[in-house]
Amino acid sequence: MTNYLHPDSWAVANRALVRKALAEFTHERLFEPVAAGNGYVVAGAGSEYYFEARLYPLHHWEVDAASITRTVGGEEAAVDALDFITEFHERLGIGVDMLPVYLEEISSTLASTAYKLAKPDLTAGDLAHADFQTIESAMTEGHPCFVANNGRLGFGVEDYRAFAPEAGQPIRLVWIAVRKERATVSHSATITYDGLLRDELGPSVLQRFAERIRAAGAEPADYHLMPVHPWQWDNKTSITFAADIAQRHIIHLGTSDDEYQAQQSIRTFFNRSTPSRNYVKTALSVLNMGFMRGLSPTYMEKTPAINDWVYDLVENDVVLKRYGFSVLREIAAVGYHNRYYEAATPKTSPYRKMLSALWREAPSTDEGERLATMASLLHVDRHGRSLAAALIRSSGLTPAAWLRSYLDAYLVPLLHCFYAYELAFMPHGENLILVLRDGVPVRVLMKDIAEEIAVLSPATPLPEGVERVRAEVPDDEKLLSIFTDVFDCIFRFLSPLLDGEGLLTAEEFWSVVALSVRDYQEANPELAESFAKYDVFAPEFALSCLNRLQLRNNQQMVDLTDLAGSLQFVGMLENPIAQ
Repeated sequence: MTNYLHPDSWAVANRALVRKALAEFTHERLFEPVAAGNGYVVAGAGSEYYFEARLYPLHHWEVDAASITRTVGGEEAAVDALDFITEFHERLGIGVDMLPVYLEEISSTLASTAYKLAKPDLTAGDLAHADFQTIESAMTEGHPCFVANNGRLGFGVEDYRAFAPEAGQPIRLVWIAVRKERATVSHSATITYDGLLRDELGPSVLQRFAERIRAAGAEPADYHLMPVHPWQWDNKTSITFAADIAQRHIIHLGTSDDEYQAQQSIRTFFNRSTPSRNYVKTALSVLNMGFMRGLSPTYMEKTPAINDWVYDLVENDVVLKRYGFSVLREIAAVGYHNRYYEAATPKTSPYRKMLSALWREAPSTDEGERLATMASLLHVDRHGRSLAAALIRSSGLTPAAWLRSYLDAYLVPLLHCFYAYELAFMPHGENLILVLRDGVPVRVLMKDIAEEIAVLSPATPLPEGVERVRAEVPDDEKLLSIFTDVFDCIFRFLSPLLDGEGLLTAEEFWSVVALSVRDYQEANPELAESFAKYDVFAPEFALSCLNRLQLRNNQQMVDLTDLAGSLQFVGMLENPIAQ
C-alpha cells in the first residue's frame, strides 16, 4: 500500500518541497537570502541552506533544486522538509498550536509527490497530445504559490489511492434520499431539479432508488435525491448524521451507475461514463490548503441564480464573445440541514457544511479542439520540461504569437470583466479550462463561479438574491484581482519556464503582456475613465502574501465574511509592464 514511500523518491520529494519553500518564502519576504559564492544562503538556528537561483520580475526566485545543500555544524546533512519547517517555524509565524497540523500537511504533500514519482513517466511531449482527463490526473504541483498544497488531512492511504486526483481512479458516487422539509434545493431558471436527475441518472436508476426508499418504509415523493462523496458517507454522514438516518430523514440508496474521476479540486467529479453529463461537486470534510472542504446548504441556495446572472452578463457582452470567453454554470444545488448541529454552531462552522452537492455544466468542444486544465501550463515533467513549452513547439507558432493567443483568451476577458463591470473572478489554473486547437489556446472556460466571484463596484446592478457577491474593497486594492491572481500567481511562474527553455526572455514575455493590454485598451476607448482610475500600468502594486495566510491559520486561512480584510500585505512589487 505504501511502496511508493521509498528512500530515493522521498529524497527527491523533500528537495522539491524545500526548493519551493525557499522560493516562495523569499518571495513573500519571510526569508532574506544572503549572497554567498555563486549562490545564496538562508541560515536557521541550527542549519544553513545554500542554493543557486535566477532572479526574475515580481521578486521571483527560480531556485535550482539540485544546487541545494544543507549543513549542520559545518557537516552536510539531508535536505528534509519537515526539519526545515520545524526549524524556521517562528520566522514563518507558525504558532506552536498550529505547527503539528502544518507539519502533517507538509508530510501529506511530500507523500503525494512520492506517489506521483512512482507513476508511469508521462513527458511534457506526451501530455501535449493527451486527452482532457489524462492531463488532469497527470498534474504534479498543485497550487504554484502554496508550499503545503496537498494536505487532504482525513484521507487514509486507501482513501488516497481511491480518491486523490492524481490516482485517476474510477469512482461511483453514493446517493441518498433526504427528507424534503430538511433539505434546500435550488436550480437554474433554465432547468427543473427533477429534469436534472432524469438526465443525470436515467430512468432505471431512478426506479431503483425509488424502490429502495419504499423498502425503507417511506414514500419517494417526500424526499430529494442527493449525491455524496464515498469517503464522506463512510467517515462522516453515516456517523455524524446517525440520528437522521435512524429517523429516516436520510435513506442510503447505494451508488449510481456512472463512473467519475476526481478533479484537482479534490471534491469535484468529471463523468467518465457520459462526459456530456454534468460535473458533480460534493462536500468533503478533509482539511486541505487552509480550509475544511465542505459546502454550505444555506450558502449554495443562491448559487444557481448567481451563475445565471454571470452567464447572462458574459453571453451578452460583445467584447467577451469576440474573445470566446464563457463560463460553466453551476446549475443546481442541494443541501441537507442537520438541525442538531445548526442549533449548536455558528453559521460558518464546518459542521454546517457536511452534506451538500451541486452540479456544474460539462465543457464542450468543436471539431479539432481539445481541453486541458490551465494549471497544465505550469506543469513540469520529471525531466524538467514544461508542458507550455511543449505546446508552443507543437503549435508551429512563434513563442510570442502563441503567448499572445493565450493572453487574448485568458487575460483580456478578465481585464474586460474588471473594467466594464468591476467583476473579479478567482482565475487560478485549476479554475479555468483551456480550449486548444493545434496546441494553441483559442478560448477559455471559467468555472467555480458562485463561491469565487466578487463585484467590486456599488454601481453594478445586481438582481435580488445575487447581492451577496458584492464586496467592499478599497479602490487601491481592486486591481489586485489582476496583479495578484494573474501576474503574481500565474505569469510569475510561466515566464521563467519559457525563458528556461529558450523560448522567451522575461523582457520579451512581459512586453507581449503589455502589448496585449494596450491593444485591448485602445480597442475599447469607452472605458478610458476606468482605465485611468485603475491603472494596470502603475509602477508598483502591493505584495499580497498567500502562504502567510496559511501559516497564520492553516485551518481557516481567511474570514469568509471579510475576505478583503483578511489579506496580508508586505511591501510592494515592481510592475513588470509599467515600462
